[in-house]
Amino acid sequence: MSRTIKCGLIQAANAAQPDDDIDTIKRKNIENHLRMIETASEGEVQILCLQELFYAPYFPAGQDKKWYDMAEPVPQGLTVQLMMETAREYGMVIIAPVMEEAVAGIFYNTAAVIDADGIFLGKYRKHHLPHLYPGFWEHFYFRPGNGGYPVFKTAFADLGVYICYDRHFPEGARILGLNGAEIVFNPSATVKGLAIHLWELEMPANAVANNYFVGAINRVGIEQPWKTGEFFGASYFCDPRGKIIAQAGSDRSELLTAEIDLDLIKEVRAEWQFFRDRRPDSYKPIAEDLP
Repeated sequence: MSRTIKCGLIQAANAAQPDDDIDTIKRKNIENHLRMIETASEGEVQILCLQELFYAPYFPAGQDKKWYDMAEPVPQGLTVQLMMETAREYGMVIIAPVMEEAVAGIFYNTAAVIDADGIFLGKYRKHHLPHLYPGFWEHFYFRPGNGGYPVFKTAFADLGVYICYDRHFPEGARILGLNGAEIVFNPSATVKGLAIHLWELEMPANAVANNYFVGAINRVGIEQPWKTGEFFGASYFCDPRGKIIAQAGSDRSELLTAEIDLDLIKEVRAEWQFFRDRRPDSYKPIAEDLP
């Protein structure tokens, strides 16, 4: 029996104003996403991924302690609880990236994974954090993830999450494949410049190397007051052969959907025996630190 599922990605512009308070910023962005989630439900989307820090602008573009107030416990926080209710209402798997407060003053860039019955399955904490000029100051806000590379068995597929800057590091992408991921979602916040060349290169390469599907999400627009660059959208799905099978535009909020044929994974792995021909006995230097 065919295992074809419908997946969706939401890329969105920041819905708030620069002078809004934290609660208003959350509310406006969540309300905007709820409208798009409803549209996804009407289109019978089964697995839906939201963009990195979906309920906020990309505030690591600057360094300001006021943004610590964006953090919530996961899954106990109001945002994830709302997404759990929404997933249950629509019978939809939802991946919701937020700022997690683990204990007072300790934060992670986290994606909550919620099954179609509204049950919280677990979370992925972003491992690789950029601290780059201009406008990517994540070490000011977050600790590196410490939860490994989990794969979540949802009602429709086994999925993994890799957040934004993670995609530049193939090691975790391989672990997700070895852990059984059929589709890996990469919620991101990426601006024009060097990243455009890499945007359609790295995640399809990860898909080829590991023979799984990828859903890559990027936000859109120039966010005030930082103006550090333009988020260029262009979210996409690619298949285990690295072919982009659906792609969003670059200048607007958009729900992107695609039909994902999970049976293709077995077919491609029979053609390219990358897992069979691995040589983990020779890879020890990869896990060693630089001097």
